[in-house]
Amino acid sequence: MRDTLGIIYTGESNVNLQELTLHRSVAALPFAGRYRVIDFILSNMINSGIINVGIITQNNYHSLMDHLDSGKMWDLDRKNGGLFILPPYVSHDNTGWYRGEIDAFRSNMSYIRRSPQNYIVISGSSMVCSLNFEQAIEFHKENKADITIVYKEDKDASVEDLSRHTLIKTDENNRIWDIEVNPNVPESDKISMEMYIIDKKMFEYLIEESVARGRYDFSKDILIRNLKKLKILGYEYKGYLAKIDSIPSYFKNNLEMLNLENFRDLFDKIGPVYTKVKDEVPARYGKNASSINSLVADGCIIEGVVENSILFRGVKVGKDAFVKDSIIMQDTEIQERVILDHVILDKNVIIRKGKRLMGQDKFPVLIRKHSVV
Repeated sequence: MRDTLGIIYTGESNVNLQELTLHRSVAALPFAGRYRVIDFILSNMINSGIINVGIITQNNYHSLMDHLDSGKMWDLDRKNGGLFILPPYVSHDNTGWYRGEIDAFRSNMSYIRRSPQNYIVISGSSMVCSLNFEQAIEFHKENKADITIVYKEDKDASVEDLSRHTLIKTDENNRIWDIEVNPNVPESDKISMEMYIIDKKMFEYLIEESVARGRYDFSKDILIRNLKKLKILGYEYKGYLAKIDSIPSYFKNNLEMLNLENFRDLFDKIGPVYTKVKDEVPARYGKNASSINSLVADGCIIEGVVENSILFRGVKVGKDAFVKDSIIMQDTEIQERVILDHVILDKNVIIRKGKRLMGQDKFPVLIRKHSVV
């Protein structure tokens, strides 16, 4: 695995996440009480033995850079390899704004070329899973694939969910013979996880060839155009998968962490999930406080009732307050006699005494960062 370079592209811009991504990238979104979305893909790479990781950013990356810092928490503050954050820059050939993933890769080709590894694992940053890349790369090598796409087969997914993804079709030899990008009428339930394994020399050639012809979409302009020319295989991932691409999906996937089976699949499968450590005191509960089936992070002060909810660090729940089926982010204050049901509160929100906020599974109430209600 030391012969493998990891590239994480965090330039996804998803308007369906609304206020949650106004001031942060999707990769920096808080998830499961004390983590960020990028922690999972980055931890997967580290647990698989990848020690050279480049993170390509596009916009709203200040929060992400603050979280990652030098990469010490992921054991990536090292002399050989390590963590490289690659923000956009303006030069003669680069406008500072990427027209797609291919343009982003081309703009950072100097970093890729000077990396000594011979294979590349490319990943987006909106998928939450527990994946062993070592097994995927063994599959790639044994089958002498040109490109391997990691996918998840979801037979229970709705048409609406499938239409938001890139879908693949495979034959009995795992060869991909068709790819659909956000289809209105999906013909497959095999979801591309936006994770690819490819030989570095071939990657460099495909990127340069695409840029020379004004093509910038990785799925459409490299994968689909080369389905018949290259040996593109699918590697099936069978564990828990969450894609953060809308408010309902963010709400649903967070609350799925209250299911012990999902939690263990994500956190206990291939190794620990690393994140930025903050020294906080343990959560404190008042005399009449209650917490039922909830994730409560350190630093919280609970004096009311919390049920089926996720509370991040430093949340305060006042007396006679009731929080149910909700996601409460860091340093939020919920005052006395407040009732919250199906609510997402971003960081540093204050909910005044006696307020009631109630949403639904598909339409949770979202309160933006630093708001006072």
